[in-house]
Amino acid sequence: MARNNYSAGLLLIGIAVVLLLGKLGVFSFIGSLFWPLLVLAAGLLLHYLYFNRVLPSGVLVPGGMLITYSVLFLFCNLFGWGTMAYLWPAFLLGIAVGLYELHLFDRNGAGQGALTGAVVLGIISAVLFGITLLFAIGIYAIALLLIAAGLWMVLGRRGRSW
Repeated sequence: MARNNYSAGLLLIGIAVVLLLGKLGVFSFIGSLFWPLLVLAAGLLLHYLYFNRVLPSGVLVPGGMLITYSVLFLFCNLFGWGTMAYLWPAFLLGIAVGLYELHLFDRNGAGQGALTGAVVLGIISAVLFGITLLFAIGIYAIALLLIAAGLWMVLGRRGRSW
C-alpha cells in the first residue's frame, strides 16, 4: 500500500510541475520556438520512406522543400521574423533543393529535366538574394565607398608636393 501512495504522490507532483510550467509559459515558448522541427520531421520521413523503397522518387521534391523550409523557419524563430524580408528567396531555393535531390537519387532516370529546373530555380533564387541584399545594405556600401574615396583624395594629396 505504501508503494502505491509513493507512486501516486510522484504522479501528483509531476502533474503539478507540468501545470505550473505551462502557466509560466515554458511550453508555449518551447512550442513556438521549435515547431519547425515538426516540418523537418515530415521532410525526413519522406526521405526515409523513399530510401526504404516504400514511396516513389517524387516524394524527394516535397521532402527537400520541407527540410529547407524548416531550416528557414527555425532561423526566423531564433533571429526574428523580420529576417524573412531578406530570406524570402529561400522558398524558391527549397524547390530547387527538392528537384536536385530528385535528379541525384531517382532510379527511373527523370534526372535531366529535374536538374535543369533545379539549376534555373537556384540561379533565380541566388539573384533574388543578391538583389534583396543590395537593397538592404546598398546604401551602406555606397556610404563606405564614398568615405573611402574621400579618404583617398584627402590622404593622397599629402604625399604629393604642390
